Amino acid sequence: MMGQATTAAVTAARDIAPELSARAVEAEQLQTLPRDLVERAREAGLFRLATPRALGGLELPPAEIVEVVEELSRADGSAGWTITIGNGSAFLAWLDPAVAADLVKGVPDPIGGGVFAPMGRLTPDGEGKFGLTGRWAFCSGSPHSDLFFNGAMVFDGTAPRMVPGRGPDWRLAVVPAAQVRVLDNWDVTGLRGTGSHDVTVEAVVREEHTVSPFTEPARHDGPLWRFPFFTFVGTLMAGVPLGIARRALDEFTAFAPAKIRPPGPGPIAEDGDVQIALTRAEGRLRSARSFVFDALGDLWATAQAGDVPDVKQRGQFLLATQQAMRASLSAVNIAFGFAGAGALHADQPVQRCFRDVHAASQHIYFSAAASKRYAKLRFGIDQPTFWF
Repeated sequence: MMGQATTAAVTAARDIAPELSARAVEAEQLQTLPRDLVERAREAGLFRLATPRALGGLELPPAEIVEVVEELSRADGSAGWTITIGNGSAFLAWLDPAVAADLVKGVPDPIGGGVFAPMGRLTPDGEGKFGLTGRWAFCSGSPHSDLFFNGAMVFDGTAPRMVPGRGPDWRLAVVPAAQVRVLDNWDVTGLRGTGSHDVTVEAVVREEHTVSPFTEPARHDGPLWRFPFFTFVGTLMAGVPLGIARRALDEFTAFAPAKIRPPGPGPIAEDGDVQIALTRAEGRLRSARSFVFDALGDLWATAQAGDVPDVKQRGQFLLATQQAMRASLSAVNIAFGFAGAGALHADQPVQRCFRDVHAASQHIYFSAAASKRYAKLRFGIDQPTFWF
């Protein structure tokens, strides 16, 4: 059962969902979530689902984070994605607690943003600071983020610094929005309302404002912070495709009983092939969703017992999230395929679901490389395990 804080978060997501859905076209036209909706979501606590309680966050159990993200993504894929990425303020857990507290002192309930990819360069000055320069693409929610967590390599001269046993010194640098320039260039097919512009930075950052979460544990205490970084990222993202696909199938079941497509005299809902397609799509989606919660429950039980989930458990969760995306793509494709040409209009949710879930599937977390990691684990092939 959900606790009181979780019930409030799920309720908040359901309360704001109708307006997110009603204003989805507006968000796409603006190419970002409308500012008033951002602030409503912030006030409702939807940007601090996983932020440490010590920093004013909810620090919800992971299964309940997935539920909230599902609700938001069912309302509108762009809104669900934007709010999910905005929960990157949870990455403050990898900083020294006192340093993290100082960062949020002037910005309570901050919205996080940034890009993991090491598209920046950190140059040490020898006095505990770095010069940070770079340009990062696909920085979702950039118009309203308060803190950016941008990936960069530490350089010694002209070459990346190497860390024994780890490889290049790949870090996230935490930078306040005032030091980030947003380049207005987000004009795409899917997730159009996410404000995923390029950003550039040329700033000086303190070393304690840089972290290596990919290979180092979180600095805050608690079961949620026993999840390795990319397992934690998967927890945030798993609900996005599931929510989008749920909306697509709900739309499908709503339009099929009234939609007539020649040469059939009756609605397509009476077509046996349509019935089989819906049955299989529902079965795959519900099975994939259950797999996500089952694998996540196993991880959570281990973390609550005081241990870090092992590679096998994390591999199962990786498989579950990949299956969630595959089942979601299939469900949305089926719904869109039967919707007909009328679904092409910009105000039709089914075509937006189609564009959004395909865009989300391009994220590195859902890549073919990620799927191969599970197979390599089962085959006993050596690989870096920090990716899951």
